[in-house]
Amino acid sequence: MKNFVKIIFALVVLVTVVSCGDKRTRSVQYMPDMYVSVPYDANSAVGINGAASNLKPVAGTVARGQVPYEYPNTIEGYDAALKELKSPLEANEANMENGKKMYAIYCATCHGTKGDGNGVLAQREKFNGVPNYKDRAITEGSIYHVIMHGRNLMGSHASQLTVTERWQVVHYVEKLRNDLLK
Repeated sequence: MKNFVKIIFALVVLVTVVSCGDKRTRSVQYMPDMYVSVPYDANSAVGINGAASNLKPVAGTVARGQVPYEYPNTIEGYDAALKELKSPLEANEANMENGKKMYAIYCATCHGTKGDGNGVLAQREKFNGVPNYKDRAITEGSIYHVIMHGRNLMGSHASQLTVTERWQVVHYVEKLRNDLLK
């Protein structure tokens, strides 16, 4: 026990002497990599230890979680999506419920809760000419295409919604359109 007390006392004295030295310079660096990092150029073709850094992906690759969309943002692409594109999701209650939630967040402010083009922004005349769903010849493919690329004054919502959420919104918009046609 006496030796243990002597060792502790010696450590306290040593730490005090080391830490009470010159206050302007650092005497001991604990984990020096945190103080002095290894610099590298993020825009170079070769990064740390010869590893590739900030390179463009290989042509034809698809990022994880992304689904390629073959229809271009053109009138021909819209027409092709209108005729050919079909939903991979089943129009069940769970998909319809989430589609309703996503529609309320992203679409209802302009298109209205009923799809009649009478949303809050249309009422305040921030956007004029928001379409009523019953006045349009739309299909699930054309709705999805417009969500992906936007159309006229409407911008793309592809970055806000996942692929599944887009199709759920499509199902909900079709339900609203059918309700308006009744």
